[in-house]
Amino acid sequence: MPPVPNDASKLVLLIGTVKGAFFYHTDADRQQWKLTGPHLAGWEVYSLCGDSRNGRIIAGTCSYTYGATLRTTRDLGATWEEVDRGPAYTAESGFKLNRIWQISPGHASQPGMWYAGVEEAGLFVSRDDGRTWAELDGLTRHPTRPQWFPGNGGMCLHTILVDPGNPQRLWVAASAIGVFRSDDGGLSWKTCNRNLPSVPTGLPAETEVSRCVHKMVLDPHRPGVLYQQFHGGVFKSEDAGESWQSIADGLPSNFGFPMTVTANGDLFIVPLQSDEQRFVPDGALKIYRSRDRGRTWRALAKGLPRQPHFVGVLRDAMAADPLDPAGVYFGTTMGEVYYSADAGENWHRLPGQFPRITTIKAWLT
Repeated sequence: MPPVPNDASKLVLLIGTVKGAFFYHTDADRQQWKLTGPHLAGWEVYSLCGDSRNGRIIAGTCSYTYGATLRTTRDLGATWEEVDRGPAYTAESGFKLNRIWQISPGHASQPGMWYAGVEEAGLFVSRDDGRTWAELDGLTRHPTRPQWFPGNGGMCLHTILVDPGNPQRLWVAASAIGVFRSDDGGLSWKTCNRNLPSVPTGLPAETEVSRCVHKMVLDPHRPGVLYQQFHGGVFKSEDAGESWQSIADGLPSNFGFPMTVTANGDLFIVPLQSDEQRFVPDGALKIYRSRDRGRTWRALAKGLPRQPHFVGVLRDAMAADPLDPAGVYFGTTMGEVYYSADAGENWHRLPGQFPRITTIKAWLT
């Protein structure tokens, strides 16, 4: 997908936190920002998605009392409606829907199609523009299902990717399970974990699953090329997920959570110290960018705090917009939001401090 020209575009930065959502509004220059919120105050908001076709925002919300729900707004958060027939496991399934971790539109040729990734790990689809949802049980009933185990953040399906050239090809990633691909629109699935190291779950190392993928993205220019931040690695696949190879050389750590890619193909990650120390290495907040598909990496920190800053960035708390030059955004575990309007060369902090940030999405309206 090529970058979008900067011609009177309006941008909304959607920020989800453990206590509600907040929206920043700006134009294509990305210099002046207006903040609204809290929206859905008090609710955990783990997923957000803006629908440019009709001005709607969809949020995956959760509360200890009411459980996981799907909510929509058509007036930028002034009012919200709950989706009555949202994602839900049947009682017979034996699964529990704890959170909605990801909401993604279907292929451009399928305007009424939506996908939702949930915890316990599963995938739901809507074919009527989000009014009703159905479980894609070819995934939850996969032969490896008895071997699925949760990661530290739960057994969550957190990444959904649709092949831009083939609406029938989908990839999903779940912790601590791994990558699956469907070539028939979600009816059947195959594991895509070759060369990925297993993580300790009590299963034999040779099992097809037990791979703790933290985040995965598609290369916008090369069909079938994917990247992922792993629990102890950064990897690339050049064969649609059939096999993976490390691209972690040149990074200060191979542990981290978020990953995003711009329309020009720039790849961004935030390395963390280690599994046990989930903050940026040595307290130095730096973003790493690769412009050659992971062969080399450059640390970017101009405008970021110079003082020790022992923060982390969660798996869905980093995003890029489709403008040119690309805007890149991330939110920290301490509730700060930083952005770059020039693909990472210079960084700025947006005003305000929020609860722990779970998700960020850049929505061009």
